[in-house]
Amino acid sequence: MNIDKIKKEVSKLQNEKLKIKVIMRRNKYEYYEGKIKTLHSNIFTIETNKGIKSFTYSDIATKTVVLSKI
Repeated sequence: MNIDKIKKEVSKLQNEKLKIKVIMRRNKYEYYEGKIKTLHSNIFTIETNKGIKSFTYSDIATKTVVLSKI
């Protein structure tokens, strides 16, 4: 999946409540719930219950970050 397609898919999720799974290292995961706050050319930010987190579109391409609707 290329970055342009990922940007379009992420922009479609902008006003949705999301479940975010972040793969950290060796069987370590972090889970968040929140909404996409801003979209930029290289990153996007998500407002979660633990603060604002930023991710790159390549994080989704490498499957380090998984977004799903609640």
